[in-house]
Formats: sequence, C-alpha cells, structure tokens
Amino acid sequence: MQTPKTFLVHACRVGLVVALLVTSFDNSATAQAPDMQTTMSALTFREIGPALMGGRISSLAVVESKPQFFYLGTATGGLWKTENHGTSWTPLFDDQPTSTIGDVTIDQNNPNLVWVGTGEPQNRQSSPWGNGVYKSTDGGATWSNMGLEKTKHIGRMLIHPRNPETVYVAAVGDLWAPNPERGVYRTQDGGASWELVLYIDENTGAIDLIMDPNDPSTLFAAMYQRRRTGFGFNGGGPGSGIYRTMDGGESWAEMTEGLPEGDKGRIGLDVYQKNGNVIYALVEADTRSAGQGFGRSSGPSESGLFRSTDRGTTWEKMSDTNPRPMYYSQIRIDPSNPDRIYVLGTSLMVSDDAGRTFRSDGAAEVHVDHHDLWINPEDSDHLILGSDGGVSASWDGTAHWRMFDNLALGQFYTIAHDMRDPYYVCGGLQDNNPWCGPSNTRSFHGIRHYDWYETAYGDGFWTVVDPTDSTIVFSESQGGNMNRYDLITGEKTPMRPITGPRENGDTTKTYRFNWN
Repeated sequence: MQTPKTFLVHACRVGLVVALLVTSFDNSATAQAPDMQTTMSALTFREIGPALMGGRISSLAVVESKPQFFYLGTATGGLWKTENHGTSWTPLFDDQPTSTIGDVTIDQNNPNLVWVGTGEPQNRQSSPWGNGVYKSTDGGATWSNMGLEKTKHIGRMLIHPRNPETVYVAAVGDLWAPNPERGVYRTQDGGASWELVLYIDENTGAIDLIMDPNDPSTLFAAMYQRRRTGFGFNGGGPGSGIYRTMDGGESWAEMTEGLPEGDKGRIGLDVYQKNGNVIYALVEADTRSAGQGFGRSSGPSESGLFRSTDRGTTWEKMSDTNPRPMYYSQIRIDPSNPDRIYVLGTSLMVSDDAGRTFRSDGAAEVHVDHHDLWINPEDSDHLILGSDGGVSASWDGTAHWRMFDNLALGQFYTIAHDMRDPYYVCGGLQDNNPWCGPSNTRSFHGIRHYDWYETAYGDGFWTVVDPTDSTIVFSESQGGNMNRYDLITGEKTPMRPITGPRENGDTTKTYRFNWN
C-alpha cells in the first residue's frame, strides 16, 4: 500500500519528530469521503521530540572532490543532502511515493547526477520495500522514476566512471516471496531501458556489486538466496555465490576456488581502489541441519573473511570474522592501505593485517549496528559512518567521532497517547528504546529533550499508558519482552510470559515470540 507523501514524510522521518496533527473535516453525512491524499494534506505537523538520536542509515554517497558535500540514504526516512559536512541538511525525497532507500550513488565526474535505488536491502521484518530506481540530474532537486519497480529491494548501484549512461543495479528482490525481477540489471541509455544481465532464479537476487577501479568492464556480483516467513528466516541456499564479468556484464562466471563449498548465505564485497586485483569478501556459509537455515553449526566455521589477489580467481580465508551476516555483511578497504580493513557489525571492527586479526573498538563512542562506511581517498583518517543511530564522522582514523544529532531520522514502529491534559505521546523507536514525552509544556522554550523519558530498552515496539493511571507505562521490545514502568518509584518490572513446567511430553505450554 502506498502512503500519501504528507504522512510518509512526517510519520516515518521522526528522529526529532513525533508528529502531532491538527485538522478539521466535513463530517456531514452528505459530504463526499475525501481520498487519502486530500485528507493527509489537511494535517499540520509540529515537532515534539525526542532529540539526540538518529535513525537507521542504509547508504552514504560522498563527493570525493568536496567531502563536505554528501548524500544520506535511510531505511524509512528518505534521502538527505548536506553541503557543509552536516551543519545543515536538506531532505530530497519528500515528494516521492516511497521513503525507503537501498542505495544512493553519484557520478564523481558530475555530482549533480544522482541515482537512488529504493527498498532497504536488509532482512528484518521491518525492512520496507521500494518501487524501483530514481535519477536526478540537478543534485536531487527533481527526480524521475527510471523503472525496475518490481525489484522491491536494491542492494547496490554503480555508475560507469567513463560513460554515465551505463549504470548497474544489484536488485535483491522480494524478501517474502519469489519473484523474477531480481539479479544484476544494466542500462546503457541512462535508464530508458534495462537488461537483466545476471539472473540465477526467482529466489536469488544480487546483494552487492563492485567494479574494478582500473577496468570498469570487470565487475563482481554477490548473489544471495533468501526468504523471510512470518516466524523465521532462511538466508542462504545454492543460489548464493560470487560471480565475475570481464566484458561489462555480457557473460558471467562463478568464482569458487578457495571459497566455502556447498550452500552459502549473504556475501559482502570490496575492491582495493589502487589495485583491482585485491578483493575482499565476507562469506556466510555455516549451514545448520536441513530446514534450519543458516548460522554457526556444530562443526568448524566455514563463514569468514576471504581475500583474493588475482581478481577473484582464487581466494584465501583470512579469519572467521563475519558478524551477523544477515544484518551487516559490509566490508571496506582503506584506499591507501590494502591491509587495513573495516568490517561493519554491531561494532566497527578494524584490522591492520589484511583481516587476520581485528579489534572491535573502531567506533566505541557512537551508536552500534553499522551499515555503511565511507573513507576519504585523499585522507584515510577521515571517515563517515552510518548506523542504526544515525551518522557520525571521524577525522583521526576512528580515535574520536562526532555524531550529527541534527537529523530527524528516528524510526518509530508504533505510537500511542495517554489521557492527560496536555496528553503525552509514547512510542517505540527502532534500536533506540521506547520513549514518552509531552505534547505541550508551560515552558516558553517549548518541549525540551529532558521532558522525554525512556520506558524500556532495545528495539521499542508497543508502548502504552494505563488509561486510569498515567504513572504506569507498559512497553514492549524485541523478542516478546514486556515491561511495566512505574514513573513514581522508577521500578521496571519484566512481564514476558514464562513457559511453565511440562508434564508427560505436553507441548501446548510453549510460547513463541517474534522479533517484533
């Protein structure tokens, strides 16, 4: 279901925002029922908080000649641009029918040429789908949908560095069902037409794509077989693998020598920008028993970090490092040092020995769960990092970070209100806890961040207030966890049901909790 743009912008892009609505409607029996666009356009919004946290970042695209100028793609908050390294931001996607961004890329020779693939490529129950790819030729001021609407989720887009009319798209495809619109697509006429140049099957899409910096006709695609169901996820199968083309996509061959045999899961790729022979891959390959999906098995780990020094022909396993592949699988190579590797996960992991060993304190000062990292090719101490908590930057090689706390990106899964006057609004934020705060205050400053309070932890979902006692708040977080918070005493009491003792093999007392 498409959501009208007015609601989409303000209800999804809510980092500093829980939007309060003021409207009036003609309720007469004879009035014609307004369509949703008319209804939502009558609403007026004001920001009430909370502040000081961002939201889930999916993609970064930086103008290398002017690194203070970059684009920011988000899971549900649209696309943003800064021209002053985060001092101020401009939303660019408010007028589009979707606000979920899978990837954003720019032509480094002409930064006004911007491509966006919609549909966050993660595997969460909350990962929204998009409606294809968009193109702007004026730095994001206006957009054209260039097709591929049924691809649902886009993992990566690459612009040919010598011919911007040629663009490659890694389409992951539907998360919940089979569909043939997935794989690697290519346009050679600026998006007027598309060719599906690499296709495995209706269950396997392309999750990552890299290009040889010295030979743009050589590309590597990470193919990914996946399927989410109501109560589970199978993130792998025979369709997953690494494929190489050396003729711009006309023909492809799977690279297997030195890589795990058998079924694989999600794969992340990167290539060293000064030598296209050097490629790293994070490969998920630990299969469980039949029907149990992917994850660490009882035997030795096959998943890990692999390196090739011959353009992917052969691979060497460097370590078992591969944190939670279904949610991360992102690796970056220092543009000045092929042995310095960054692996994105719950923490930012850093290696200085080509991935043999890692330290996990690369971004200890900022929010966890990292999804994209840009490294300045002219100064590798300058990094920009996107996570579930927003975007941060370092100018001293990860020793210190600055978080940009001026972006309204928080991802509220649910909102509710109580019966006070003024009433309080409560909601659950993705990976930023459940919160409650007032709709108004007596202070001439208005609502401040300290007027808000956390009611639980983790991924916040349903948060409601006792209708007869506003000092009691009930909150939910991931995995079926529930919490009762007493504002007077400060006591937080867990409420998740506990399975009682089973008798005579009785299995009817089993509880099953989903992530959300």
